[in-house]
Amino acid sequence: MLLELRDVSARYGRIQALHGVDLHVDEGEVVALIGANGAGKTTIMRAVSGLLPVSTGSVIFEGQDITRLRADRRVARGISLSPEGRGIFPGMSVKENLDMGAYTRRDRAGIAADLERMLTLFPRLRERLGQPGGTLSGGEQQMLAVARSLMSRPKVLLLDEPSMGLAPKLIAQIFDIVVEIRRQGTTILLVEQNAHQALWVADRGYVLETGSVVRTGSGEDLLDDSSVKAAYLGVA
Repeated sequence: MLLELRDVSARYGRIQALHGVDLHVDEGEVVALIGANGAGKTTIMRAVSGLLPVSTGSVIFEGQDITRLRADRRVARGISLSPEGRGIFPGMSVKENLDMGAYTRRDRAGIAADLERMLTLFPRLRERLGQPGGTLSGGEQQMLAVARSLMSRPKVLLLDEPSMGLAPKLIAQIFDIVVEIRRQGTTILLVEQNAHQALWVADRGYVLETGSVVRTGSGEDLLDDSSVKAAYLGVA
């Protein structure tokens, strides 16, 4: 077990966003979180990455409690977030954005090798290497956000809404990349409104409603679940 949340609750001021969430991610898995807007999916990502304090419960990574560990220390430990809305630096070049992804690292040879790997995985970024990130298309910015997160060489990649706002053709490309990232050995926790695509690539999934896990199972089982079909897949 690489990552585990044990009875995790979290709040935004007076609003309780998570209620005793239990979940785990095993090494090498793709695990999907699905649910309606406001269900708590992004809150889980923020709690795992250290951007939101946990009210109660524990976040366990590689067998160690990291509940109170600072966000930058979590990146150094191997947790990297590709946030909802991409969060790239629009005034920096593509190359500078990628360099920022490796800011916790000091192994120059390894960083250079990973940069080349990113440019092979995302060939459009090679073509745009000197351009400001803000001039890229939406799909290219999403590729940059994912590549920047991978530059920290994470053990687990937190992917928050990677297909948001993209055309269907680009969505298919993004999920092909998710499959390839997993094939190359990176564990992935995935939040995605496109439940069908998310469960299609996922080993396992969790269904969230109002901050609680209400259903879990393999990606295949959840795709066949009648309640999941009705609520999230548009199938009566």
